[in-house]
Amino acid sequence: MPVLFAVGFGYSVEPLAQQLKAEGWEIHATTRDPSKAEKLETNGISGHLWNGNGALPELAGRADAIVISVPPGEMGCPAVTSIENISPDTVLIYLSSSGVYGDHQGEWVDEETPCLPLTARARRRLLAESQWRYVGRYFGVRHHICRLAGIYGPGRNALLSLKGGTRGAKAGLAQRIIKPGQVFNRIHRDDIAAGLYALIKAETAPAVINFADDEPAPPQDVITYAAELLGIEPPPEVPFEQAEMSDMARSFYEDNKRLKNDRLKSLSGFSHRYRTYREGLRALLTG
Repeated sequence: MPVLFAVGFGYSVEPLAQQLKAEGWEIHATTRDPSKAEKLETNGISGHLWNGNGALPELAGRADAIVISVPPGEMGCPAVTSIENISPDTVLIYLSSSGVYGDHQGEWVDEETPCLPLTARARRRLLAESQWRYVGRYFGVRHHICRLAGIYGPGRNALLSLKGGTRGAKAGLAQRIIKPGQVFNRIHRDDIAAGLYALIKAETAPAVINFADDEPAPPQDVITYAAELLGIEPPPEVPFEQAEMSDMARSFYEDNKRLKNDRLKSLSGFSHRYRTYREGLRALLTG
């Protein structure tokens, strides 16, 4: 029975785990939360309590696929020194962020574009990427760095943000915030799962891969379209400087770029289910 070991079992990893589980894979995942570990067990997934310190379970060393999605700290990824061995047949996948590219004034960027991260959060991601590349080379295994665009999907999307009113507005998600020239890149979580599945199944050389859909778009366009789907008036436009947002949400506006996704689309067996936010939001409305 093949084994997936997920270091962290977050929003993006769950649909991948469910797909592999349906194919007969044994799924193991770490969590800091005892109640979440119990919930995982109830769903047929072996939960392992791990707080970011100490060795990971020995099982990680013989997994067929390892997917790391835990956030990095100041010293990089906490899991990078916690895996004591990796089978030579393992595929190692680190989920990073497109924030590592920094700001490119709305220009197109690909995986060869120099990374100029602006925030401490993005700099930690870039450090973690280099650590996992080293681990992959050291153990001689296939390894991939996946730079994810903004993630949306069930339970996390513009439709729910509009329904959430001021709660969504605080995160900058239920306002039509206008910052001229600003675009964001997005990807539906099911397309992330499909891309990860393709990487696990394919004999693909080590790579950095952008995970994004086909249409970077201004944030206000997404809110307007979501309002149309709901049959409501979109919220009024708000200049960026006057918008009510958390510091975290505001920081995302420091980066402005368009992600090329040619490498993702070239993966054997992969195709976008949701090529743009329009297809994704329509499916979420009717699903």
